Amino acid sequence: MDEHSVDVLIVDAANVVGSVPDGWWRDRRGAAERLRDRLAARGTGEEIVLVVEGAAKGVESVPGVRVDAAPGSGDDRIVELVAAYAERGGGGGVVVVTADRALRERVGSYGARCVGPRTVRPAD
Repeated sequence: MDEHSVDVLIVDAANVVGSVPDGWWRDRRGAAERLRDRLAARGTGEEIVLVVEGAAKGVESVPGVRVDAAPGSGDDRIVELVAAYAERGGGGGVVVVTADRALRERVGSYGARCVGPRTVRPAD
């Protein structure tokens, strides 16, 4: 990632999966599972939360990656998670993976840093 401390990495699954036009739209759940598995293989030690929504709901957590199925908007759920970490005093160690500008602004107000999708999913 970079030299900053990362306590939790929150990944916007829809945004990251949608960043590479590889046919993900034909199997949204399968695409989210492949992303989850790629994240699990990182083994960098930080807590990883993959936020899924819509057709990707039902993706299970695996060792190293907790999958959080948003009851509604994935963006709203990500903001809730970031706010909860900030409330516990961990806002500075939260990194959100998304290219969504509005979401970046919303989580930035809680002290979270943002990085782009290529951080966890290089263009294949």
